[in-house]
Amino acid sequence: MDPVFPCLHVITDARPGRDPIAVAAAAVAAAQRLGAAHRLAIQVRVEDDVTDRVLFQLATEIVARCRPTGVRCLVNDRLHVALAVDADGAHVGADDLPVAAARKVLGDHGVLGATCRDPAAARAATAAGATYLGVGPAFATVTKTGLPAPLGPERIGEVARAVPGVPVVAIGGVTVDNAADLVRSGATGVAVVGAVANAADPGEAIERLLKVLP
Repeated sequence: MDPVFPCLHVITDARPGRDPIAVAAAAVAAAQRLGAAHRLAIQVRVEDDVTDRVLFQLATEIVARCRPTGVRCLVNDRLHVALAVDADGAHVGADDLPVAAARKVLGDHGVLGATCRDPAAARAATAAGATYLGVGPAFATVTKTGLPAPLGPERIGEVARAVPGVPVVAIGGVTVDNAADLVRSGATGVAVVGAVANAADPGEAIERLLKVLP
């Protein structure tokens, strides 16, 4: 396992009325204040109807903020944009390119995350070239609709035990109050959207999360 794999992934919310760049900047600043930049990753994610050009501009700005600090930046779903902005890697979901194809696009280097829900899928994704797994939803969430039933900490732990040495990031309904439970179950870390994007002070939310994570 990557000894400095980020334990906290902040996924941008670029829906109307949100400011993903401001949230990313607040997250990076908070991690720096704690001397924990290496423990943070920003995942740049947009809705399907957002153009590649808009995503490129957004990701370029966020990569520029992350790179000098040591915070990792990944682009979700669109591998060509991840390459174009020189992100640290990408994350693919169930409706994106298969993991093996995504690994071919990224090459041998670069972080590649894959979404899965069970041990068999976790082993398959790892064998195909995923370097970490996003597993969820951990708990009920309103951030994204149409998701399957929550897994809960115990089942996320089962997935983690199926792929020893592979970082497992729990996602879905994660808050400062339940993040530590997920890590105790076996997850390497957590990914959040609303817990930061909806916070009155995103930077304070990041600090609180980092303090309860290993």
